[in-house]
Amino acid sequence: MKKYIVELTPEEVRQLQELVTQGKTAARRILHAHILLQANAAEGGPAWKDEAIAEAFGVSVRSVERIRQRCVENGLDDALERRKSATGICRRKLDGKGEAYLCKLACSKPPQGRERWTIRLLRDQLVELRIVDDIGRETVRTTLKKMKLSPG
Repeated sequence: MKKYIVELTPEEVRQLQELVTQGKTAARRILHAHILLQANAAEGGPAWKDEAIAEAFGVSVRSVERIRQRCVENGLDDALERRKSATGICRRKLDGKGEAYLCKLACSKPPQGRERWTIRLLRDQLVELRIVDDIGRETVRTTLKKMKLSPG
């Protein structure tokens, strides 16, 4: 039993058909429009089963379910758009100043008792000096690689 039933108004159907036939927009948006048109359970709509829609458009049944859910809960525009990340924009841990400090640190003399800097030592030093609140060693590694540096 479907929990989210898509019932499009004639205006929404017209809008989706125009979007599909025009073909001047993102492929994902056109695909979502096709899926919603076939899932339309309003009077006169095809009301295809999710399995048939998934097979016809080469997507998973779960994708069809999610698109229907987004349409019912948040409206047609949300169902057509690409989903934004829940946390917002992925922010870089190291900005230009942080990268410059990392470079300076990696080129400096290693701590007493160490022959060279390790990625973990660099990471710990960045946190200890409050250049960043927290940072993963992979971020440090890729930043060093980008700058063509290696610890030690």
